[in-house]
Amino acid sequence: METSALPIRTSLQLPREAVRRRWGLARYARRYGKLIVGSTLVLAVILMAVLAPVLSRHDPNRVSLMARLDPPAWEKGGSSKSLLGTDQLGRDLLTRVMYGARISLVVGLLSVLTSGLLGTLLGLVAGYHGGWLDNLIMRLTDIQMALPFILLALLVVALLGPSLTNVVIVFTITAWYIYARVARASGLSIRENQYVEAARALGATDLSIIWRHILPFLMSPLVVTASFEAARIITTEAALGFLGLGVPPPYASWGNMLSDGREYIQDAWWISTFPGLALLVTVLGINILGDALRDILDPRLKM
Repeated sequence: METSALPIRTSLQLPREAVRRRWGLARYARRYGKLIVGSTLVLAVILMAVLAPVLSRHDPNRVSLMARLDPPAWEKGGSSKSLLGTDQLGRDLLTRVMYGARISLVVGLLSVLTSGLLGTLLGLVAGYHGGWLDNLIMRLTDIQMALPFILLALLVVALLGPSLTNVVIVFTITAWYIYARVARASGLSIRENQYVEAARALGATDLSIIWRHILPFLMSPLVVTASFEAARIITTEAALGFLGLGVPPPYASWGNMLSDGREYIQDAWWISTFPGLALLVTVLGINILGDALRDILDPRLKM
């Protein structure tokens, strides 16, 4: 009688395979868990900002004194028309929180791009060429680090006035040195490598060497730095808005909303609470994502 050629799994093989699968899932969760959580939170905030006109049909700046200080829908006196309640001018709070995400994300993205490009360019020039140019750029970074941020922000706002563009200018002026120091440190170590010397011996220009042989190796630390800087800039933008130095009213900004709600914190806690929670979730998601990118991109953490 012929026997089947298929292998027969013993009672010991099944638990072993289950253990292997569980161990693989555990390793995957340990390696990519933070990346998934951070990406989910950041993506949720981005979708909330992009789809704000679809998710809410209210005008974020429409004043309705008849609906002034309405509580959230689950509290006594609340209405399903305003799920998170209204502020002191009767504006729908959920709508303003969603539109406030647009201001925070735009400021964070533009500030990271402008300051990152400026700082990376100056850092590469300083690290590659060295000499008096390196000393000049590094002394500028030392001066920048010694200047109090609030005083510089007050100076720029006093000269140019509060606006979204001026807020981005403030962060560009105050954050470029971070990228410059990262790019310079990496450039100093990379320019001495043999493949850079070989490219220079073959007649490659300085711009070509920087673009093809140095800049690609800077992307990993620059991406991680940019992720953490985006979280810091969003928090600082809210602080500027709280002080009246950020995006001016009536634009919905989390900092402005926090400032408006401080006078009503005892009677209308929701005015400050929900913008604060939105800011917390956004910054937490970006920090978790940045931490995950650091773990993935840093080869020293893969051991």
